[in-house]
Amino acid sequence: MTDTPTDRTPAQEQAKARFTVPAQHPMVTVLGSGDALLRVIERAFPAADIHVRGNEISATGDPAEVALVQRVFDEMMLVLRTGQPMTEDAVERSIAMLRASDNGESDGRETPAEVLTQNILSSRGRTIRPKTLNQKRYVDAIDKHTIVFGIGPAGTGKTYLAMAKAVQALQSKQVNRIILTRPAVEAGERLGFLPGTLYEKIDPYLRPLYDALHDMLDPDSIPKLMASGTIEVAPLAYMRGRTLNDAFIILDEAQNTSPEQMKMFLTRLGFDSKIVITGDVTQVDLPGGTKSGLRQVQDILDGVEDVHFSRLSSQDVVRHKLVGRIVDAYEKYDSDHGTENGAHKPRGKSSGAAGSKGK
Repeated sequence: MTDTPTDRTPAQEQAKARFTVPAQHPMVTVLGSGDALLRVIERAFPAADIHVRGNEISATGDPAEVALVQRVFDEMMLVLRTGQPMTEDAVERSIAMLRASDNGESDGRETPAEVLTQNILSSRGRTIRPKTLNQKRYVDAIDKHTIVFGIGPAGTGKTYLAMAKAVQALQSKQVNRIILTRPAVEAGERLGFLPGTLYEKIDPYLRPLYDALHDMLDPDSIPKLMASGTIEVAPLAYMRGRTLNDAFIILDEAQNTSPEQMKMFLTRLGFDSKIVITGDVTQVDLPGGTKSGLRQVQDILDGVEDVHFSRLSSQDVVRHKLVGRIVDAYEKYDSDHGTENGAHKPRGKSSGAAGSKGK
């Protein structure tokens, strides 16, 4: 894309910029079907007047806004040159990243194009990539550190991206096996009341990990990999007493570990292994009065070399947009009312006992 120098009219403090889309890029890839991408940009910059004529796009308005519009189209072109299509979601996230950089809310080290074109894993006709700046930094941290904590609300891709990195590591022979684990805390005392064998009782708590595996590997190959021990999916209790070498180990739903379980798990680390621990400290399902190991470990391991904490927020939610709004609404309610997940925090032993009975 080429652009002309921005023209300014001092009296009106207006700026104008023109961009020319190269002929090899059809305008529909830039504007979207039915101009859907253009509408996203127009909504994001209501004070800028954006016009399209042929393969030329012009923007007039506040100098800072016009400069930002120009950067948005520049980033879009960098993404399109890689052969990856732009979506409405990608355009919205690009604008958010550029605004954050402009406002000093991020250091601007990574551009939207760098974030959106980083391939983690290609499988079954689709490519898994980070969609937000924090997701990219989380993925980069997994490459650089031995133990990484991914902490954030539901829908931020914590577990999914960790799974993609695990499969990538296995395929590139960086590790010999993948170990996926979760605490089956919701079962608790009621596990014995569920029908079936122990495996059948625990299986529902591990099902989300199986679902992610099926997205990333040929479903027919998964039983063979599990039978050979190359992929292991097991409850956290099964990790006790083991040393895990040459493995990529993921602990999911870590907010539901006790401090003792967290210590036990972290000390399973063997040679040439990597650990990723994911969880949402706002969704603890432990009985009232039980401290979350994920909450405590942030204080204990803060500053320890080769341990990294990646924190994601509602801005990194990649599910339906409403999920991010729900997360924000709960955080605001808890802040205003001194509650936790919309409910009053348990106090003392008696409250904890009542809380566990009511679950």
